[in-house]
Amino acid sequence: MDASTTPPSGCPPGLEYLSQIDQILVHQQIELLEVITGFETNNKYEIKNSFGQIYSAAEDTDCCTRNCCGASRPFTMRIIDNMGQEAITLERPLRCDSRCCPCCLQEIEVHAPPRVPVGYVTQTRHPCLPRFTIQNERREDALKVIGPCVGCSCCADVDFEIKSLDEETTVGKISKQWTGFGERHLQMLIALVSSSL
Repeated sequence: MDASTTPPSGCPPGLEYLSQIDQILVHQQIELLEVITGFETNNKYEIKNSFGQIYSAAEDTDCCTRNCCGASRPFTMRIIDNMGQEAITLERPLRCDSRCCPCCLQEIEVHAPPRVPVGYVTQTRHPCLPRFTIQNERREDALKVIGPCVGCSCCADVDFEIKSLDEETTVGKISKQWTGFGERHLQMLIALVSSSL
């Protein structure tokens, strides 16, 4: 962030830079041990703008949890800035991965800085579409995230639209980018229509 730019008031430390960009790329790092053995390791990510890395992220779970609970596992994700400071922490509890069990929908709590809740992402029950609500620190709804129909992701990017609460205005897009056959790592692009959200 350049010195002439003032971050928005109330912006948590380490996140000032995000107010100046309109997209970020999240790229999962491939772990050789996981490729060779098939055992899940702690996921690690590079988070970049169009000029290079701005954050790194690492999952914190134990081996048994990763390999027994799979994608439903609880985790703590620590996001570190270029100065080596923890800027964001994501906490997700263990939840059932079934659309038939609406009492156990996914939820992530967002802290910035650590131990200061600034928001939540909660799954919303829907029979066919992955849907989420982004909430502020008081658990007031702020935005909606709407994914494609279940099963529409073969050999293509999977796009989730970020919408206003009334779902009339698209304010951004999260695109889980297809990385090819046999690839298990994640590449995701988050683009905002306006960086003044």
